[in-house]
Amino acid sequence: MTASQADQDHAMVGRLERIAGPGVQGDMRSKPISVSLALASLFLCSSVFSQDGLPLFRKMQDALGGADRIAAIRDFEQEVRAESWNGNTGQSIGEVRKRTRWIRPTYLRVDQVGPGSTYVLYCDGATGWEILPGTQQVVELTGGELEFARRYVEGFRLNTWIADRDPRYRITSPSPNVVRISDGDITHQLDITVDAASSLPVKISTITLSDPAHPIPSDELTTEWETVQGIRFPRRWTVFRSGVRVAEAKDARSVVNSGLKLTDLAAKPRDLKPVLFFPR
Repeated sequence: MTASQADQDHAMVGRLERIAGPGVQGDMRSKPISVSLALASLFLCSSVFSQDGLPLFRKMQDALGGADRIAAIRDFEQEVRAESWNGNTGQSIGEVRKRTRWIRPTYLRVDQVGPGSTYVLYCDGATGWEILPGTQQVVELTGGELEFARRYVEGFRLNTWIADRDPRYRITSPSPNVVRISDGDITHQLDITVDAASSLPVKISTITLSDPAHPIPSDELTTEWETVQGIRFPRRWTVFRSGVRVAEAKDARSVVNSGLKLTDLAAKPRDLKPVLFFPR
């Protein structure tokens, strides 16, 4: 399981996947040892300190608006304006705009525009297509790109928030105020740090596949929230890869149950450009 929008962020999960562009991918290639050590650390922590995390997880659900209300969301759309940074130099790369559309349970469409990170992605949970940065053609999802998309869908925020209803996942608490969601694969593991006062999920830690060939540790820290139909959604957050800031979402707007159509999500853009819509 992964973040999104975030991510997956994208996932980045939300969790803001790929918005850092080629500069961060260069950083990914330089850190295979740190990734191995991070995975080993996560494994040891899980073995030694793991305990039942359901009470804390359900407090988080209540703070977000309630499990039943979250599960009742059929579709979700989010528009984000963000800034990305070069993971090697720390210099700003520029503004990124991202539109994410999702229909329960596994249909995802991402349209993104930004320096070195303009792309389109569609996945139905098993197959899909994409238009990669710097290209002008639609290609089927295969190999690492398909794995990235599947992880993006599985770790989508609205799935993660009701993970206790999916028998694939085990929910534990490896340390105070931390919830761990795992399906038994260490690379799918998701750690959520819950604010002690509000019980909201303020930090999400995972291993990102935004560059499928070079997975690295990723953290997403939320600093501002908005309420939409009684449910709390992140409005501002920052993404770190291996401890280095690579992206900051400065303004995110979310809409739920607006009647999104599967045909619209699956439609390939005629001009091969991302389809953005930012009403103000």
